[in-house]
Amino acid sequence: MHRFDYRFLKDSVPAQTLGILGIVADLNAREEMRETANPKVFDLLRHSARIDSVRSSNAIEGIVTAKDRYPVLLEQNEPPVGHDEKEILGYRQALDEIYGPDLPTLSEGLIRHFHRLLFAQTSNRAGMYKREDNWIQERDARGRIHIRFVPVPAAETEEAMNQLILAWREAAQDPSIHPLLLTACFVVDFLCIHPFADGNGRVSRLLTSLLLERAGFRISRFISLDRITQEYLCGYYEALKQSSAGWHENRSSYDPFIIYLMQILYRAYKELDDRFVANQTARVPKARQIENLLLNTFVPVSKQHIAERFPDISVTTIERVLSQMLKREQIVKIGSRKDARYKVK
Repeated sequence: MHRFDYRFLKDSVPAQTLGILGIVADLNAREEMRETANPKVFDLLRHSARIDSVRSSNAIEGIVTAKDRYPVLLEQNEPPVGHDEKEILGYRQALDEIYGPDLPTLSEGLIRHFHRLLFAQTSNRAGMYKREDNWIQERDARGRIHIRFVPVPAAETEEAMNQLILAWREAAQDPSIHPLLLTACFVVDFLCIHPFADGNGRVSRLLTSLLLERAGFRISRFISLDRITQEYLCGYYEALKQSSAGWHENRSSYDPFIIYLMQILYRAYKELDDRFVANQTARVPKARQIENLLLNTFVPVSKQHIAERFPDISVTTIERVLSQMLKREQIVKIGSRKDARYKVK
């Protein structure tokens, strides 16, 4: 049986991972200051992210409805129609609890509760662990189906979940273990157990948001990690595949999924950065828009990124503004030629 023990996170984290971790933590601290100073902007982002998360997390599993129905379901203006809308509504209810005034405490009961919300109206097994063994399969380029991973047997699921929660609680109380690393490892282990007959992916994404909230990383409130996961779905599955290899024999490596989660978080903070700057630069002269982008962004940006962000601004204007800001020592240049990036000094 797999051994649930996260104490290795104290001293065996690759330098590359630590580097990304430091960047993400710094971005998070800066965005907290922005939220305090710009509550109206973040309220708009919160509403958009909520719709994106409900839509994308369910769509990954093939649970969909008409685009114009999502706002209706989120605002509870009409009751759900059909199987899919009932499960979509359940996901929204779970998100409401995560982002509510009282942050839930992680437990087996809470995990079952999230599952119960998803399937309360569509299954008589809502909130119950699987009764039969399950497996994770994939289809190759020739259309043949292969068994990619065999999860924990049904008879051992309850004990595995109990051990998972106990190991997480022990690690969560250790200040030398970074909560983002612990979150990634927990999600891998949860998906390797695969405790439910259906809905494991959606519950894992709810748990990711919950654990990020507990760790003080509130990014999923404003930028949907579920949507970004959907956009990079192949990378998500590949990272899980790599991190689950040898899991039963305790020979697996969490590193691929840890790095994947850090990359998803970085993309989310980058998008939040862009959206905030876009709001701040509306109806501003072109040169000033470029200046605002550079002065307000926390992530080094390239000339290409600036051009993509402002397609109506010429490359000549972009180069002129960059040159002027460098002379005024408002920004610094990192790298050279095509790889050059610029950041506030």
